[in-house]
Amino acid sequence: MPKFKFKDIAFNITQKRKPTTDDMETYIGLEHLDSGSLAVTRWGSKVPIKGDKLVMEKGDVLFGKRNAYLRRASIAPHDGLFSAHGMILRPNEEVISSKLFPFFICSDYFFDAAIRISVGSLSPTINWSALKELEFILPDMEEQEKLAELLWAANNTKEAYKKLLYITDELVKAHFIEMFGDPITNPLGWQSKPLLETGKCKNGMNYSSNESGVKIHCLGVGDFKNLSEIRDTSLLTMIALNSPPSEEYLLQNGDIIFVRSNGNKELVGRCLAVYPDGNSITYSGFCIRFRLLIDSLKIPYLLQMFKSNSVRQKMVGRGSNIQNLNQKILSEIDIPIPPIELQNQFEEFVQHTDKSKFELQQNIENLESTIKALMSKNFG
Repeated sequence: MPKFKFKDIAFNITQKRKPTTDDMETYIGLEHLDSGSLAVTRWGSKVPIKGDKLVMEKGDVLFGKRNAYLRRASIAPHDGLFSAHGMILRPNEEVISSKLFPFFICSDYFFDAAIRISVGSLSPTINWSALKELEFILPDMEEQEKLAELLWAANNTKEAYKKLLYITDELVKAHFIEMFGDPITNPLGWQSKPLLETGKCKNGMNYSSNESGVKIHCLGVGDFKNLSEIRDTSLLTMIALNSPPSEEYLLQNGDIIFVRSNGNKELVGRCLAVYPDGNSITYSGFCIRFRLLIDSLKIPYLLQMFKSNSVRQKMVGRGSNIQNLNQKILSEIDIPIPPIELQNQFEEFVQHTDKSKFELQQNIENLESTIKALMSKNFG
């Protein structure tokens, strides 16, 4: 198969302009790109956009050159402006199929090479001057078209499952509000307590990649995905430590874990419950653990309360630059405590929907594996 420099595969679109108030509705920033997803499902800015931005057209590939390790590349859903911390890429259709191009940019083959040339330690960034010189092997055009057809079929099915997953989550949110009311305004007048009077928080463990000796599974930000709970902890990343973690860094059944810090602020504040069932599991320093210590609250109720729009707004909606959650912010949240009978009813409802969500998530992961396998076989 022939080899091409990236500058012969893609055009880097550098046209910029100053934003207007109309652009606030359609603006796409890096925070709107999800790792590993071609689809952009949210956009817009609630605050005025400052500085010149890149001009995108519908169908362009939006590439997150900053914090490249997050592997963000998606297709522009409309014309408008894109963050200057990204790149806008268009295919050279004499070399690569326009239908295949987005999958090529999202592939491990491309991202692994691109990440190797990123510069900077705080926010590793990919520069066009280095990227354009990278060389990649591509199949011939006929094979590209066949591959693109297979990849789009798998991707469209995956997106349909993701939509069903989203609808299921929205159903749970609506049922929660119907039963308990908004947890911040507490319109039903439930007795409430500050969060830290119901349990305790603990930041996760920091460790370095050059440690060795003790191996242990570790729950990190990459494990959250769209999950509400994790029961099979054997699938978590295995890390090596110089010594075993202390008891306070080991997770217990029913612990709720929050994303504390992440380059993608959309992930900050996400939470799930974990059930190690006696296995030794620790958690990353980018997370916060909450451990419930009273019997008048149930984990499914508490978890959905944290996922509600108003509580998430209170946790992470404090300005466009806030990308960290801390224990002080959590301590300011009051927890309404409805009758345990109502919480039990809600738990039964969640258990029913979780079965559907598990099947949908399995289908999504199977399709993602199929897409990765197809790309791995045909690229490089």
